[in-house]
Amino acid sequence: MRAPIAFAAGLLASCFPAAGALAQVAIESQRVTFGAGADSTLLKGQLMGDQTVDYKLRAGAGQTLTVELKGSNSQNYFNVMAAGTDNALFIGSSSGNRFRGLLPSDGDVRVRLYLMRPAARRNETSTYSLNVGIGGAALAPLPASRDALIPGTPYHASGEVPCVSGSSGKASRCKASVIRRTNNSGTVVVTNPEGQKRQFLFVNGKAVASDQPEKLSVQRRGDVSVLLLGENFERYEIVDALVVGG
Repeated sequence: MRAPIAFAAGLLASCFPAAGALAQVAIESQRVTFGAGADSTLLKGQLMGDQTVDYKLRAGAGQTLTVELKGSNSQNYFNVMAAGTDNALFIGSSSGNRFRGLLPSDGDVRVRLYLMRPAARRNETSTYSLNVGIGGAALAPLPASRDALIPGTPYHASGEVPCVSGSSGKASRCKASVIRRTNNSGTVVVTNPEGQKRQFLFVNGKAVASDQPEKLSVQRRGDVSVLLLGENFERYEIVDALVVGG
């Protein structure tokens, strides 16, 4: 289990802009809105050196985000962070300059634009055009009148689920909370033994997306969805009743 951890750590370190410089250079943040009747927009600009820009778009769980980048510098990429997490669910330097995927949570999704470390250190520039769009209807959380909330939280229920995560590969119990949504759907938030949160989107009772870059695989065992991130690196067992109630 140690090899995947080392690989993932190295991948993330190499995929983000001038990692050492991020502590010194503030990330610019720009709010993106669409024109009346539009569901996408084209953004244009220029990056130089370790400059990093976060484009923030308001979206809901179950909506589809599409992003396409064209930059004059081949070292110009973008990452995508779902609402509620700083982890990238898409890393452009390893996955390309196009993204299309379901969002697991409500709030501001961030499209982070940057130059890779070698180009940033050489103070190179890139003139870019970034097309971003959000489509489909959001899956609204169930109102408290239909499913009572845990006081002081946005969650309808919580508990512990069997899980395996971390370098030891030992089975454990992870805290899990759920925001139940229309159409037997929901967002399950799991906190693994390392204290890291993972968000999983269920649509019509089926797990379809996460907020992590690793591939999500799902196995069904009776009334349990076994969620696998990567090649058995992380595993979470989610019972149907947690997602839809009952």
